[in-house]
Amino acid sequence: MISIRHLTLICFTALVVTPAVAQDRRVPTSSAEVRLSYAPIVQRVQPAVVNVYAAKVVRDRNPLLDDPIFRRFFGVPGQQPEQMQRSLGSGVMVDSSGLVVTNVHVIEGADEVKVSLSDKREFEAEIVLKDPRSDLAVLQLKGAREKFPTLDFANSDELLVGDVVLAIGNPFGVGQTVTHGIISALARTQVGITDYQFFVQTDAAINPGNSGGALVDMTGKLAGINTAIFSRSGGSQGIGFAIPANMVRVVVASAKSGGKAVKRPWLGARLQAVTPEIAETLGLRLPTGALVANVVPSSPAARAGLKPSDLVVAIDGQPIEDPNAFDYRFATRPLGGTAQVDVLRTGKTVKLAVPLETVPDTGRNEIVLSGRSPLQGAKVANISPAVADELHLDADTAGVVITDLADGGTAAGVGFQKGDIIMSVNNEKIAKTADLEKATRESARLWRITLVRGGRQINVTLGG
Repeated sequence: MISIRHLTLICFTALVVTPAVAQDRRVPTSSAEVRLSYAPIVQRVQPAVVNVYAAKVVRDRNPLLDDPIFRRFFGVPGQQPEQMQRSLGSGVMVDSSGLVVTNVHVIEGADEVKVSLSDKREFEAEIVLKDPRSDLAVLQLKGAREKFPTLDFANSDELLVGDVVLAIGNPFGVGQTVTHGIISALARTQVGITDYQFFVQTDAAINPGNSGGALVDMTGKLAGINTAIFSRSGGSQGIGFAIPANMVRVVVASAKSGGKAVKRPWLGARLQAVTPEIAETLGLRLPTGALVANVVPSSPAARAGLKPSDLVVAIDGQPIEDPNAFDYRFATRPLGGTAQVDVLRTGKTVKLAVPLETVPDTGRNEIVLSGRSPLQGAKVANISPAVADELHLDADTAGVVITDLADGGTAAGVGFQKGDIIMSVNNEKIAKTADLEKATRESARLWRITLVRGGRQINVTLGG
């Protein structure tokens, strides 16, 4: 699987299209209809296509240069030359004020972001919002004093396998290119790219440079943001994945409201996949649905009456095949009101009204460790309900967890990972971030760290 992080990315914008009309789905009845052109759709979309250029300063650091004797002997200066690393990405203009949606990995770590329009004008852009959980980011053009062409959102829930779609991007940097194909599959949940694994699959040719670009339907609307390809060669093999437009819509709405983070409904329960063995135990004909493993006390799920061993089979009338499908469907529901969740309980269907509320985010106390320790550069937080939800931890998990790692930091270099739960440092129990900060500020020849990763306890010994 090649995700957008490994692709050269591309951008494009789209014009406001005519009022929403249902896509006319029918088999061509004559050779003349088969010869019809996509040019009118492309002409409406292309003026809104942009390229995103991201640049960051990096240093190719040789560890030998940390040794002053080596530097003095070989006459190597202590300060190493900086190099500018550049990447080309894609985005879609989604608001006439100059709001562009792209992928997080396109602009991740960038010191400078520029957007190039189809008329060759360039604008500096600021990052308004980043949502790593969906790999979507929103940019705002600086100094924009005009109305820009935009691309409207399709309702991605109305897409059908077999619908014709266009992919627009800049493959291999050759320039804006349009390819066409069909929707090959919907609700792909085993792709493993983002937290919300629920992708539109297409056979429209997508190559390095297309990731981050738009997948457009036959009404000229945004059906999805091209995100990854499955390839053994690095080129298109007819299997591409796009983030559905309904998820993109949620992220853009958060940016427009001034939020720095996307607010989504919180269920307050952990779901697990139904295996063939579980299906047989439950008397199911097929291994489908999402099984409730546990429920957080006082959470929306608990107040709605959801119980362990309930089997979630639908939300607001849409069938649920696995936990990933539920996560996507629930995350794209608007806050406020309730969602109807259908569950099977002791062989009977029970309908529950789950409140659509955000997760409480108190007690996180997130800090970046800066002491001279193996954990230097790690961002850590207390495991609050919000943190547990973001990192897919059990609700009753306690302690301190790594939420991010700085590039070039010691923690990343020695192999610590996002999601590691730090239990103790040099035999000192770690219950909160203040404990960990204190423990890592003390000097030590050896560091003995106990952590939990993927449910397994790991004991690590590192030199000071």
